[in-house]
Amino acid sequence: MSTTTEPVNVNPQLSRVETEVRQTEELVDIPIGLPRDDREKTVYQLNQLLADSIMLKDMYKKHHWQVAGPTFYQIHLLLDRHYGQQVDIVDTVAERIQVLGGAARGMPADVAEKSQITHPPRGREVLTDQLTRLLQAHETICNYCRFIAKAIGERGDLGTEDMVVGDVLRINEFQAWFVAEHLAPVPLENS
Repeated sequence: MSTTTEPVNVNPQLSRVETEVRQTEELVDIPIGLPRDDREKTVYQLNQLLADSIMLKDMYKKHHWQVAGPTFYQIHLLLDRHYGQQVDIVDTVAERIQVLGGAARGMPADVAEKSQITHPPRGREVLTDQLTRLLQAHETICNYCRFIAKAIGERGDLGTEDMVVGDVLRINEFQAWFVAEHLAPVPLENS
């Protein structure tokens, strides 16, 4: 009696990368007690917030890499900390879009197309320009958060309203305060 064994296929079974499962505009009906039309409006608004948050997150990392000046160390660490907090915001917003049955749009082309925040130049900027650009981006996000939180709350989506105010708006306000204080007209040393 001879025993022959067939060789085991150890090659990975790759999927065909040809089709999307669903388009980004299509909603999945998730039974969370919110009407489809309301969820569609909220998903659209959250995708805008997602694009702006990704742009701000990426600006923080760019400025973290390129910061220079007498307060380099403190600013370098601050920008990296804010970047990490923005990473958490991006994840929170994207996951809420999914909870509502939507599809988060967060690829670079989506961000470039949709973000309301002006793209920073590719080159290195002076510190005050970097910080001013970050403050302008925070203001854009804060204003948009207030606008959509009100609309989302009127639609009865308290979970998303709470996320926009508690997880996005408050952190952006806090970060704006920290950045703005570095532009305050206070001398670095006593004269």
